[in-house]
Amino acid sequence: MEALHLVVDADTLEKWRIRYLGMKGAVRAAMTLLKELSPEQRRDFGRLANEVKNTLTAAYERRKAELGGGEESRRLAVDVTLPGAGLRIGHRHVITQTIEEITEIFARMGFSVAYGPEVEDERHNFEALNIPPDHLARDELANFYITPSVMLRSQTSTVQIRVMESQPPPVRVISPGRVYRPDTVDATHSYMFHQLEGLYVDEGVTMADLKSDVDQFCKAYFGPEVATRFRPSFFPFTEPSAEVDMLFHYADGSTAWLELGGCGMVDPNVLEAVGYDSERYTGWAFGLGIERMLMRKYNIPDIRLLFENDVRFLRQF
Repeated sequence: MEALHLVVDADTLEKWRIRYLGMKGAVRAAMTLLKELSPEQRRDFGRLANEVKNTLTAAYERRKAELGGGEESRRLAVDVTLPGAGLRIGHRHVITQTIEEITEIFARMGFSVAYGPEVEDERHNFEALNIPPDHLARDELANFYITPSVMLRSQTSTVQIRVMESQPPPVRVISPGRVYRPDTVDATHSYMFHQLEGLYVDEGVTMADLKSDVDQFCKAYFGPEVATRFRPSFFPFTEPSAEVDMLFHYADGSTAWLELGGCGMVDPNVLEAVGYDSERYTGWAFGLGIERMLMRKYNIPDIRLLFENDVRFLRQF
């Protein structure tokens, strides 16, 4: 009891409780001696031990109250004069922000938004897009096949087929979404990324419309000083086809042409596959990488930063 009177703070009081009333304290140790006593001695000793325990417990509670309730009360003490701690409010991921910004730009240009399933069949992923069975893009090593004829979509071009199957021309849509390819992950590649598909089908649509619309979008997203160019290329679902490049300006003043994606005039076979009259209607289509665009805009050097969920990085956008 004298030791209890010397206690002056909650930490010391807790040490006293553990020493005398804890699971390995003095009172519990004394109770273990009961098994060595006779029945008569055990009764008297047990009564005495309980009295000692109750006396120490009552003394402990009194001292605890005198010290202001011990550690628990100290934790609950609040200085109401201190300024409050505000909650940190999250925000949308930079990829989501980019998709919404792109969608808004194309909405001003008269395009609606279309979405499609991420698990696709071969018809929508390949056949209707004029990709023959022996094309390398259909190889098992180039796709995530679920069954021999069903896979995770490798491009959002699948959505243009579904849109054209569901409505007659004219068609002006964009389709942002996730696509999947078994690429080795590095600074510029990922097995999952986001793609933006654009499609415009109507009477009299030409390559000039494609170049004008893509250039207008790039200037709206990257800035009016941006220059674009179109290089001849080949895709099974467009003819003629081109690669879209943007002149990128680095911080040190140097410049370089960087690829954004592919585009071209919709192949007549694709129009016929969805029941459109290819003699009456023409159209253009493009596919741009969303991560590639935002990495260029924000000077992000590694695509993996977008998927690691490091809030120190994501808070910047």
